Amino acid sequence: MKKFLDENFLLNNETAIKLYHDFAKEMPIIDYHCHLNPKEIAENKRYRNITEIWLGGDHYKWKAMRSNGIDEKYITGDAEDKDKFLKWAETVPYTIGNPLYHWTHLELQRYFGIDTLLNPESAEEIWEKCNELLQKEEFTARELIKRSDVKVICTTDDPIDTLEYHKAIAEDTTFDVKVLPALRPDKAINIEREGFTTWIKKLGEVVGRDIVSMDALLDALKERVLYFDSLGCKASDHALDPIVFEEGHQEEINDIFVKALNQEELTASDIRKYKTHVLLFLGREYAKLGWAMQLHIGTIRNVNSRMMRTIGPDTGFDTIGDYVFAEALAKFLDALDTTNELPKTILYCLNPRDNEVLATMIGSFQGGGIPGKIQFGSGWWFNDQKDGMIRQMIALANMGLLSRFIGMLTDSRSVLSYTRHEYFRRILCNLLGEWVENGEFPNDIDLLGKIVKDICYYNTNRYFGFRLQ
Repeated sequence: MKKFLDENFLLNNETAIKLYHDFAKEMPIIDYHCHLNPKEIAENKRYRNITEIWLGGDHYKWKAMRSNGIDEKYITGDAEDKDKFLKWAETVPYTIGNPLYHWTHLELQRYFGIDTLLNPESAEEIWEKCNELLQKEEFTARELIKRSDVKVICTTDDPIDTLEYHKAIAEDTTFDVKVLPALRPDKAINIEREGFTTWIKKLGEVVGRDIVSMDALLDALKERVLYFDSLGCKASDHALDPIVFEEGHQEEINDIFVKALNQEELTASDIRKYKTHVLLFLGREYAKLGWAMQLHIGTIRNVNSRMMRTIGPDTGFDTIGDYVFAEALAKFLDALDTTNELPKTILYCLNPRDNEVLATMIGSFQGGGIPGKIQFGSGWWFNDQKDGMIRQMIALANMGLLSRFIGMLTDSRSVLSYTRHEYFRRILCNLLGEWVENGEFPNDIDLLGKIVKDICYYNTNRYFGFRLQ
């Protein structure tokens, strides 16, 4: 019987052990998509306790606690921080088979040096030790990032954001981690959503002019894209729930936009045409600048209307959607490719049923002399676990080139989440090791080691053009 979470955790063969310890383990991290708060990094936040850094904003843990019958008071409510932590400790032993059990104990080991399993009996001791350590200099936001050997962080930012904290970080010579913005223009695209007109007004205030036409909107978005680019932005990010495609004429799109500003009812066709038009415009702008366009496909958000009314959006009540989107996605990519304006693109699906859809879709639009120009993104959100990662990589390997994969990202709000890169790297090495041990690939350790290092770091560095060593 193997010991839990030992040095060869998840490594089940000799080739995997060698690949991980000799090639993957010491590779730096590029976190090209996350939801860290740049303000916390700029101000080098010191966390008051383990609850704040660990449970605040973590939808994964919140879902598990609800499933364990924990009252919402101890999840997003007004309970004391210690009581929330104790309720999490009460839940952890029941998370067998869930990656939360692994992530929890990896984080305790790697950052706090705690090998004790978290449960109700150990909770008090772990609470005290973690909080004591969090008061030390090496546990501030910046120090935790540096201890994880992170080289680049790409946050997720609204087009109207001032990016003042990104600028402050860039100007601070004492911190050598690149913290770059990534454009998330969902509020400009979701014309049917409540708050659209309010957001358009705010965009107008940012660019210093009223936005009363489609041309004015596109000019404003272009201005913001260029502003983000001036601060080192290399990527955009779009939540497409789902992706749609229906082209319309310029005058028709303008009329739709004006209808929305006047809060007139829009048809389903109106919405599709507007979204298609804006996405195509932005895709062309990204291509000019050499950005990567990330498309996250397949979520149904805020499905629990009672909890939406009670505690608001983005609190753990989203689910996998079963959209049919392949034809619309193909038409969208083709519309950009037809004029040679398709940017580097990363496609993520939330429904693992769609793995092969994306794995084959990317092969139809590769080219331009860029290895892996169109990427099938890593297992995302509900697929961000052992089985999901393996299925994503196998689909990619079966249909494309796993060796050109840009690997893992955290998609997290916590600076303690960098152990997810370790988790991914162990799973990657074990998968490759299995193929070698089964005689499905030669035992060429130099080639295998290069592939591992590329997937962990070098492919990402080259793909985004970070120009790191």
